[in-house]
Amino acid sequence: MFSSTSLICDSLQSQNYASPHNKLSALKKQGVLFQIRHGRYETERDVPPSLLACSIYGPSYLSFEYALFVHGLIPEKVTLYTSATTGKNRTKKFTNFYGTYTYQDVPRAAFPHETVVKVYEGRGYLIATAEKALCDTLYKQKPVGSVKQLRALLFENLRIDETEFSKLDRETLLFLCPLYRKKNLNFLAKMIAREKP
Repeated sequence: MFSSTSLICDSLQSQNYASPHNKLSALKKQGVLFQIRHGRYETERDVPPSLLACSIYGPSYLSFEYALFVHGLIPEKVTLYTSATTGKNRTKKFTNFYGTYTYQDVPRAAFPHETVVKVYEGRGYLIATAEKALCDTLYKQKPVGSVKQLRALLFENLRIDETEFSKLDRETLLFLCPLYRKKNLNFLAKMIAREKP
């Protein structure tokens, strides 16, 4: 279960511990509490790491390479938990007992769309849909100069599976692309518009 320093110390104080902060440190050393970032803790050793991404830094949702892998769009297993944020103006990285988590901005206009809640044993986390993860990923790539270059970026550089790509919802992509105001997404919209449904 996720908790914070203040909640844990309040609980320890109510249990009559003279020094809640010292007890908290002892619980960390004993492997009862696992620090996921400064001031934030997890109590379960075996919790799936993806469940913690939104609690470590937010508002955020899992996206980019991690979500592309989850949705079967790229073949390589992703060991980083990559998330999207907005309005932070910087990239953040946290490494803890559960893994390494990175956070990168996407435009405010795009941020709230096309995320879903996944639930595991009563606990939930946000993850981008396949379409949103692809758009987020293209947003952070260096701009290309043509649809042909975009194809190379998608299917050669990023190794997007063409069969899975063909299953993406065209209308969702055409809705999302303009929200990013980036060349890569403009070319994606052109590419999709040229292809027959």
